[in-house]
Amino acid sequence: MAKETGALKELYMDELRDLYNAEQQLIKALPKMAKAADSDDLRSGFEEHLEQTKGHAKRIEQIFQALGESPKGKKCAGIEGIIEEGGEVMDEGYEGAVMDAALITAAQRVEHYEIAAYGSVHAFATLMGESEAADLLEQTLNEEKETDQKLTQLSEHINAQAYEGGSESGDEEEEEERPRPKTKAARAGNSR
Repeated sequence: MAKETGALKELYMDELRDLYNAEQQLIKALPKMAKAADSDDLRSGFEEHLEQTKGHAKRIEQIFQALGESPKGKKCAGIEGIIEEGGEVMDEGYEGAVMDAALITAAQRVEHYEIAAYGSVHAFATLMGESEAADLLEQTLNEEKETDQKLTQLSEHINAQAYEGGSESGDEEEEEERPRPKTKAARAGNSR
């Protein structure tokens, strides 16, 4: 039994390292998503979630500090793939509400991945009697669920706009002030 307990703790630490790396990748990806958003509400939602994500990473650091371990050392291939897909969507040349609908889809993939991962490590921490870690992980899990709900609420309005072919503001001049490159080359030129 002691060997199994040790193996579960090893899995727990491995999963936490995976999540830590996922949060670090998201800290880099969220500003790009915010910049690509047409909707002010969606943009501010991404900006707000960026701050939350920084807090999620800090919580994982706290857990590792209490364990006397480092949170670094593992790359999260799952979130890397989801972020890569989101980047491809941003390069498709969608505009206005359609781009926002695509961004919401990409963001919800991230949230669902994180909800599954945080749910698992929370269960492990609870089972192993790591109550402080379990509390921190539950807090993050709840925030991820709330973010998913907010995205769902935003999507109801934005998806309808995308279907109708409109943009959030409906102001043609505003769109001219903020042109959206349609090709990967054009987007690459804007990021330099």
